[in-house]
Amino acid sequence: MDAKVEAQPTVRVQAPVVAAKKRDEASAAQHDVKLAAGGVNLWYGEKQALFDVNLEMFDRSVTALIGPSGCGKSTFLRCLDRMNDVIDGCRFEGEIRLDGDDIYAPKVDPVQLRARVGMVFQKPNPFPKSIFENVAYGPRIHGLATSKSDLEEIVINSLTKAGLYEEVKDRLDDSGISLSGGQQQRLCIARAISVNPEVLLMDEPCSALDPIATAKIETLMDELRDSLCIVIVTHSMQQAARVSQRTAFFHLGKLVEVDETSQIFTNPTDVRTQDYVTGRFG
Repeated sequence: MDAKVEAQPTVRVQAPVVAAKKRDEASAAQHDVKLAAGGVNLWYGEKQALFDVNLEMFDRSVTALIGPSGCGKSTFLRCLDRMNDVIDGCRFEGEIRLDGDDIYAPKVDPVQLRARVGMVFQKPNPFPKSIFENVAYGPRIHGLATSKSDLEEIVINSLTKAGLYEEVKDRLDDSGISLSGGQQQRLCIARAISVNPEVLLMDEPCSALDPIATAKIETLMDELRDSLCIVIVTHSMQQAARVSQRTAFFHLGKLVEVDETSQIFTNPTDVRTQDYVTGRFG
């Protein structure tokens, strides 16, 4: 027992952070379940990648998915907006409910679903268009703006929420690809939130960014969770501790443990979680 206690300080959340998180988690506990996965199994051809995953994700809260490479985190994340549908040989079993409705029901249009469930990928992927057109694309194709002034307002509001407007307001006609890596990622976030999604999925959004850009994205996540359900995949234990209220640990395609973030990092119930967060394997 003493050995376990000594092994934990490298990942233990400091007391002030724990206190702040407990306040957040007490608030998050009062929020409604936004997404609920039940009995989720998934195969790529003959290889099973997910095994009976059951996980609830709350509104106005950040859920972090952690675990070693190849454990199923990103695969599960892509199930939440049916991105796996486009992969040949991929087979899904189970159910995922958004506000109680099964997103895999035959009547559900995946394109409309992805307007409600936005995605930000690991590598920034701005369109080869202007900064303005990158953000305007979604509202335009979904008919969210009835006039040019409406569209301009949506673009400005989205860039402002993404913490980017002040940096680019004088060059909205420049190519989105001309921005720095951190700015490109915030542009992609602005693009994702421009259609007023209810859920934002983020697949290692900071892994290719420098510490300053990472800090800006994390601050942005904290602001966006006031109105969104956010689910993030991260390999950084420190990032999960900083940005999330709940953390789910995956291993070998299975959900091993899910709990309040402070609990996962200070007193996990499963030895595999303990070994992962203390760096014994990864």
